[in-house]
Amino acid sequence: MFLGVARSGYYAWRQRGGEPSPRRRQQAVLDQRVAQAYERRKGRSGAPRLALDLVDDGLAVNRKTVAASLRRQGLRAKAARKFKATTNSRHSLPVAPNLLEQDFTAMAPNEKWVGDITYLATGEGWLYLAVLIDLFSRKVIGWAMSNRMTADLAGDALQMALWRRKMPRKVIVHSDRGSQYCSTLYQSLLTRHDLQCSMSAKGNCYDNACAESFFHSLKVEAIHGERFETRDAMRRQVFEYIEMDYNRQRRHSAIGMISPEAFEARMIA
Repeated sequence: MFLGVARSGYYAWRQRGGEPSPRRRQQAVLDQRVAQAYERRKGRSGAPRLALDLVDDGLAVNRKTVAASLRRQGLRAKAARKFKATTNSRHSLPVAPNLLEQDFTAMAPNEKWVGDITYLATGEGWLYLAVLIDLFSRKVIGWAMSNRMTADLAGDALQMALWRRKMPRKVIVHSDRGSQYCSTLYQSLLTRHDLQCSMSAKGNCYDNACAESFFHSLKVEAIHGERFETRDAMRRQVFEYIEMDYNRQRRHSAIGMISPEAFEARMIA
């Protein structure tokens, strides 16, 4: 062996006239397909999800093969950062019992919804986002954004969820015990539509883990590493992520690695 090249390899290369080996050519084709899938997912997916995308496209690959291709090309899914909670539970408003008790399973749509609020930084200041997620499919069914973190913000997200789900009744609607969710405005909405209020234990983020997980995905995949000069720019990014990517395309581990909309369509069919 000379310069790290086996003699047999050198002569095989000579016989090919300096052309890459069949294995190298196959590897180059694979790398191109992996890079295309990575770009299509906007750098948000790692090897497990990309492998499923490529299998759906007719390419027989596994997670390890895709992971090796990503390493060769220096491609990595967007990484996580820590972020703070926004809950303000220092108030004298009544709180509801925890009906969910960390049971995040649901046998049908509109059995259990979870809601939460987070903040997003822009060049104009904070933008606050409230969401409601159906635990059956993990689909974001209601959301609202505002310059201020108010009861109206939480109420607007709930109103969207009710409208989209055709006004169901008896749904368990779970949140933290922040003042927005304990407010008279929000509680009156729940009562008017015959919804069951549930709230996390004080300071226990695990009681609302699914909503926290969604915010984590949003910030890692669509927000971190980007700069948003205006609140309108952030609003457009959040809209695109929720409606075009997360609900319709993003594979979710809790529902068999398909998207929330695909899961609901499959279950209904």
